[in-house]
Amino acid sequence: MSLYSFGLEPLSCHAWNKDKTQLAVSPNNNVVSIYQKNGKEWDKTQELTEHSGRITGKTTALFKRNLKTHLFKRDGVWKPTLVLVRINRAATCVKWSPLENKFALGSAARLISVCYFEKENDWWLSKHIKKAIRSTVLSLDWHPNNILLAAGSSDLDCRVFSAYIKDIEDKPGPTAWGAKMPFGELLLEQKDCGGWVHSVSFSPSGDQLALVTHSSSLVVVDACLIMTYTHFNVFPADSLGWLCRALNTRDNVCDSLVYTSKSSA
Repeated sequence: MSLYSFGLEPLSCHAWNKDKTQLAVSPNNNVVSIYQKNGKEWDKTQELTEHSGRITGKTTALFKRNLKTHLFKRDGVWKPTLVLVRINRAATCVKWSPLENKFALGSAARLISVCYFEKENDWWLSKHIKKAIRSTVLSLDWHPNNILLAAGSSDLDCRVFSAYIKDIEDKPGPTAWGAKMPFGELLLEQKDCGGWVHSVSFSPSGDQLALVTHSSSLVVVDACLIMTYTHFNVFPADSLGWLCRALNTRDNVCDSLVYTSKSSA
């Protein structure tokens, strides 16, 4: 483990490239700074200042592109590209699809914008998923098949939607979560998860979905709709990820916990 200071301001969000040699950080304002690993040091290579508001989320597609309300492409220097997300409330979370041909943007507008590139006009268009969402979308994760999208929200529910866009991808085959997958189709609605759903994550196989809530709970749902519920007596986790067949959760006081099921131990 190494320690490096990027200044005195708090870092509201960050993102790595694939091999962890580049890092994008935002010091709780409208600026994204790009750093390159140089031995034990991190050298600032570029500052992206085109955003008009404070940056609350960031994601990378192997660091080829960086996104918020603008998109940045690789041609030596990162440049903004127009993204038509069509929302009238704050964006709250963002996630690239596994194939990097689209991304999902959650917002306080009670909808998800699924954005895809239109080469003819050199911009990113969006289609909206609105069905059944009753409050702010707090977390997103893509299924490994690049089609299904999980969303957790502050209405205490977690949902799985189809984000299939016929203009850019082949018709998907059936999955364990369902066979009918037109855009916006609701395939799962896990109600009353116990609190705001801070993070959602599909397993590597895509057959299980894990989520953590503000009630200090960990919930795992499989495609057969069998649910496993765990409550832990620590601070609520705000993020989680799969470690093969185990789950790693992290909270705001820097605690990290690993959970395994009895069947996989």
